[in-house]
Amino acid sequence: MKILFYDARDYDRDSFDAQLKNYPNIKIDYIEADLSPVTASLARGYDAVCAFVNSDASAMALEILRGFDVKLVLMRSAGFDAVNVPVAKDLGMTVLRVPAYSPEAIAEQAIGLGLCAARRIHKGYLRVRENDFSLQGLLGVNLHGKTAGIVGTGKIGAAMVRICNGFGMKVLGYDVYQNPSLEGMVEYVELDELLRRSDLISLHCPLFDSNRHMINADAIDKMKDGVVFINTARGGLVDTKALIEGIRSGKIGAAGLDVYEEEGDNVFRNRSNTIIESVTSTLCSFPNVVMTSHQAFFTKEALASIAKTTLDNATAFANGEELTGPAVVC
Repeated sequence: MKILFYDARDYDRDSFDAQLKNYPNIKIDYIEADLSPVTASLARGYDAVCAFVNSDASAMALEILRGFDVKLVLMRSAGFDAVNVPVAKDLGMTVLRVPAYSPEAIAEQAIGLGLCAARRIHKGYLRVRENDFSLQGLLGVNLHGKTAGIVGTGKIGAAMVRICNGFGMKVLGYDVYQNPSLEGMVEYVELDELLRRSDLISLHCPLFDSNRHMINADAIDKMKDGVVFINTARGGLVDTKALIEGIRSGKIGAAGLDVYEEEGDNVFRNRSNTIIESVTSTLCSFPNVVMTSHQAFFTKEALASIAKTTLDNATAFANGEELTGPAVVC
């Protein structure tokens, strides 16, 4: 099987090449360009393409790929909202993903962002670098004894529940399906109740049309004053303008964000020489907001797991195995 690997970085090559020795029937060519209707034609002669969360697997891109007899799209991520799934189905294409790689990597980043923002660690670090040892403006809050609200209690959310339990927090959960492995660790409630009762709210759910902007002005208005808000899931879950207003009003006392609506043009790219005027730059200007660039997955363990699962998916498809389970998008 020949796979064209889009948007390849050094760490992608390293993690996949380390696994390839165990997959002698797979050959990968890496390119820096990301998948889009413009670059889809580069996949001529390949059996599959490998894409990531910010690739553009839109209808046009998929139609071009299928025209070159590409039958398989391998998403090296859990998220697949970059793929026009109905069109992929109509074209008879298979889309496979990595449903879980290192849930703890995401959850640890989430609590790290929350702690950093709530305790102003980032501001304190910058002050000390400038020999400013004052504490004015750095007053934080304890997490111990507070209530955490976890929206989405799948593998990542479950890891977050366990971390919050370790901090001595009471944990509320909201999910369509309750996770039986969390019995005794989480109290399941409706979303509105979670918003009202939680001192810390962390999102760990996928993005669908039905839950886009689930955190909007109305939802934020229901939250406690000074709530710590964390999003390491999908930027589209949050109405950014409403979030900004919530921070300005003091309703949101601290925010830790690894994903955001405008990340498509920024994520994994060095734009340090660009003047950016956007809602994202507004968020970055707040002293109680900590932002990273879709970094939560980025651990050695997670990259190794992503590579292995992606190559297992490709092998199963090539061998004509029956494809079932959470890795199958369509």
